[in-house]
Amino acid sequence: MITHVAFDADDTLWHSEGHYREAQAAYERLLGAYIDVADANVHARLLEVERRNIKRFGYGAKGMTLSMVEAAIAMTEARISATDIQRIVDLGVAVLEHPVELLPGIVEAVAEVAKDFTLLLITKGDLFHQEAKIARSGLSNWFHRIEIVSEKDVPTYRRVLDEVGIRPEQFLMVGNSPGSDIAPVLELGASAVYVPYHLLWAMEQGQGFDSASPRLRQVSQSSEIPTAVRSLAG
Repeated sequence: MITHVAFDADDTLWHSEGHYREAQAAYERLLGAYIDVADANVHARLLEVERRNIKRFGYGAKGMTLSMVEAAIAMTEARISATDIQRIVDLGVAVLEHPVELLPGIVEAVAEVAKDFTLLLITKGDLFHQEAKIARSGLSNWFHRIEIVSEKDVPTYRRVLDEVGIRPEQFLMVGNSPGSDIAPVLELGASAVYVPYHLLWAMEQGQGFDSASPRLRQVSQSSEIPTAVRSLAG
């Protein structure tokens, strides 16, 4: 019997990826003063640097900013000016300070699910940034426990469930990321509600899961989450 329902944060409770996309578009425009952006394949090269730096800097805007600086120096062969490096830092700061915009219907969905289940919030990323967004969201009081983790994989979910004192069959995860919110949860033996978001970071793509699993429901919008949760719980 499902007793605990966890929600992902970014692009499940509020918009997030769009702010990163805007910063990276501005980054490419800035580099256009130094290199042929299309020929240099800036997006792929930045992604390569970010992938390498995840274990150093973790997920989030700060890691992205450091990776953008590193990649810019490499791609311009160190010709980029200190002024433009500052502009790159400013792009990262803008992501850190963007307002929290909740997804339509998510407040009502969270409140409805909270009537029958204990709620958790499990998100990954920079600790300070995630704490600030959670505080600004106005949703924190709904959650019995908030976990900001460095990675969302089977060992992490197992640790959280052990600390909460529940078994996988008592747990359900709601989220938008196949690789972070769905695949590891199903592998663990728990249930999941998949709520795709129209944007998905490249490093979250490519992770498959069993779409026919009886422990999975897919919905298209926040308002459908409570019904999907109750369906799995039933």
